[in-house]
Amino acid sequence: MAREEIVVGLDIGTSKVCVVVGELQKDSSIKIIGVGEAASRGVRKGEIVDFDICGKCIREAIVEAQEKSDVNIKNVYLGVTGSHMESVNSRGSYMLPEERDEISNEDIEAVQNNARDIPVSVHNTLLHTILQHYYIDSQDGVLNPVGMFGRKLEADCHIIHGITSRIKNTTRCVKELKLEVEDFVFNPFASAQVVLDHQQKLAGALAIDMGGGTTGYMAYINGAVRYSGVLGLGGDHVTNDLSLGLRIPMAKAEKLKIEHGCATIGNSEPGDVISLRDEHGFAGKKIERETLNTIIRLRVRETLELLKERLMKGNALNMLGGGIVLTGGGSLMRGVKHLAEEVFPDIPVQLTRAQNMTGNISAFENPRYSTAIGLVKYAQATIELEHKGFFGSLFDWIVSGRK
Repeated sequence: MAREEIVVGLDIGTSKVCVVVGELQKDSSIKIIGVGEAASRGVRKGEIVDFDICGKCIREAIVEAQEKSDVNIKNVYLGVTGSHMESVNSRGSYMLPEERDEISNEDIEAVQNNARDIPVSVHNTLLHTILQHYYIDSQDGVLNPVGMFGRKLEADCHIIHGITSRIKNTTRCVKELKLEVEDFVFNPFASAQVVLDHQQKLAGALAIDMGGGTTGYMAYINGAVRYSGVLGLGGDHVTNDLSLGLRIPMAKAEKLKIEHGCATIGNSEPGDVISLRDEHGFAGKKIERETLNTIIRLRVRETLELLKERLMKGNALNMLGGGIVLTGGGSLMRGVKHLAEEVFPDIPVQLTRAQNMTGNISAFENPRYSTAIGLVKYAQATIELEHKGFFGSLFDWIVSGRK
């Protein structure tokens, strides 16, 4: 039996490189048929700083994904992130020619182009123009204007852009491995497609992707993307704080964080200590559990508070009826959900991972793979739009999450 269409998502993170191979089914479901992963080196805060070293990590993950999926990988959908990524909401306006008043696909393209006409640094590249809402002669709530009558067409869009040279660095590293990039996708946008459902987006929801070097976020208000961005803080910063504060090697700090760490305090018995054995030149040490957890809590809380500060500027926190979802490797740390509930009181918080997938259960049940799987989901939607007609379906998928 011939295989359905195959797509590949490549997530180059600070702590890991992840490759997910997805098989697109005729019923619009996605079957995960292979996952490749390698420890990431040559990457800092989600951005490549050493081509050669990072290239070897990508190659290792690609080879593993090929072996597990029996697919020769040549094309990928590439995730991009970094604190240089920015976003802005913009409204485009377009007046139809005097000789007609029926809106066409060309008018939709024109109003989107006008929405993209924003003051952006010459050093930046526009990555996504995500539709929020259409207006016809000031009438709001229009889902698909094509074929409707009016004189003035407007569109609210969420624009995501980043520094061109940094995006090109990622591209170059991938292309040197003889891989073609089908499309670039903002990591938080990819994750949101598989961790938030249609009802959450309509009710208003915030997806927080807690990675090794960055924390990405995307907020939906009334079904449309309204806020997004990246904080240059992640799990590696917690590890660094532990290494400095406890005066232990980074490798020991990372292991201590994963095996014993917790983002909440007050749960340890007095005198509760963790013993680190002496080995390989390390003299050994006893660490008070409460001290360990206090350091972790301070850094994770700082990250969440910075995110809260950004969202408060737009009054977004009062519109999150669908709650907050935490995903990414950092969400696996004990106590993170409880700490997030402290920082965002009165807003429901849940831990989640990619939804509605089949195949490799260990992949889609692990929040560490949410971005890579989200890249596959994005690819599926893009391909379906090409088959069905771009302008007729784009709003339905991106805004309403129906695809």
